[in-house]
Amino acid sequence: MRRAITLLVATALAGCSMTPTYERPAAPVPPSWPVGDAYLRQSEAALPAVTYRDIFRDPRLQRLIETALVNNRDLRIAAANIAIARAQFRIQRAERFPTVGASLGASVRRGSSANGVGTGTNPGTGTGTGATTGSGGGVNDSYSASVGVTSFEIDLFGRLAALSRAALEDYFATEAAARATRLALVGDIADAWTTYAADRSLLQIAERTARSAETSVRLTRARLQGGIAPRTDLRQAELVLAQANSDLAEQRSALAQDANLLRLLIGTDVDSTLLPESIEAVLPTLAELPAGLDSSVLLRRPDVVQSEYDLRAANARIGAARAALFPRISLTGLLGLASGALGGLFSGDAFTWSASGGVDYDIFAGGARRAGVDQARATFDRALATYERTIQTAFREVSDALARRGTIDDQVRAQTALLAASRDNYTLSDARYRGGIDTFLQSLDAQRSLYSAERSLVGTRLAQAQNLTELYRTIGGDALLETTPQGPRPLSPESTATPPKTGQRR
Repeated sequence: MRRAITLLVATALAGCSMTPTYERPAAPVPPSWPVGDAYLRQSEAALPAVTYRDIFRDPRLQRLIETALVNNRDLRIAAANIAIARAQFRIQRAERFPTVGASLGASVRRGSSANGVGTGTNPGTGTGTGATTGSGGGVNDSYSASVGVTSFEIDLFGRLAALSRAALEDYFATEAAARATRLALVGDIADAWTTYAADRSLLQIAERTARSAETSVRLTRARLQGGIAPRTDLRQAELVLAQANSDLAEQRSALAQDANLLRLLIGTDVDSTLLPESIEAVLPTLAELPAGLDSSVLLRRPDVVQSEYDLRAANARIGAARAALFPRISLTGLLGLASGALGGLFSGDAFTWSASGGVDYDIFAGGARRAGVDQARATFDRALATYERTIQTAFREVSDALARRGTIDDQVRAQTALLAASRDNYTLSDARYRGGIDTFLQSLDAQRSLYSAERSLVGTRLAQAQNLTELYRTIGGDALLETTPQGPRPLSPESTATPPKTGQRR
């Protein structure tokens, strides 16, 4: 029996696997980004790993990001999901090992017989047969202690191993999803911070315009009262003032909403000293991503990593579904001691043992298990299509960001030139109006053009800042994410939970 048990265990440990060999699909995107007038030309083939500190260099923004990484509730949810997935893997892996149980038991029973003769125990020994008279009966007592293996499935065809592998890949996918949440959070904070800076700049422009419009209204009213200006000039000046006051109220509301968004993202109150004063002060603190990268860097994006782990898990479940077509072999065993006396429980004669094995196989199940294999294969196909679509979407997002990056500097220069021309035009128009050469309407038109040019330049500078954030977010280059020849894997310093140890990592 011992040799039979040893043989079965050895067979289980060397059991065959029904899981298909996993091969990473080829990326369904070109090997390089589109090039042309709207794109930056790329010459090298590697992207140095970066962190948010390399791109967002303002200490105030870095401090806000650090606070958010501790307090943001989305990250806490992601950490809890990691803990759940890790526990689920450990539960699934435990099914590959035998369940060992121990028990101790004692029982005392009093019996009776119709003729007054019963079986009883001899005092002092706890065993033996005695007789009683009348309606009395005997007292029987027994004691037992046992250790046994229950419900141990010999994984001859790799079903449990495949399910364990699938649970492990699910765990890694959950960890990648947490990194995706972290990357998105950093980008969202940077966007909200730069948006606040742009709204501060727009508020300053509205305040300057309102002050200038108030001066124009006051002077025009005086000229009207002096009989040297028509009422239409006063109304035109009042139109500019009303628009500036409306924009002023809108920008104050926008600043309050920006602060509320930052408070939500960070997960706590925001120190006002950490908020930027203008978009012009923010831009020099944002760094460019290293030039020279190809589309293979998309395999480092957390959402792509997550999708690939989902694909690996689906592949492992094919093996589990295939193995379910074959019989299940189970083994149970029991080693124990049993005696009618507590003092004799540990004697040699009290030793007992038993072993049994069984084979479970459904002769007819209505095709359910074959359908299970088909379902697993269809799930793999869906995961494969999702993986490829994720890469294609990532390629499009990076290409769009690069296209914007290739033209944004030209747009900023054009908007800057437009602002300079508008400012000079307003200065000349105002001087000509005061000199009696041009009408007040021409001066007001020049003022409106200047106001619009100032606001447009702020919007373009905001787009320039957010484009750098978008490149960081879409490329997903994080120094704490490592890619191996076998595929991406998370590094433990970045992980919220340390990956479980396994015999083999894919």
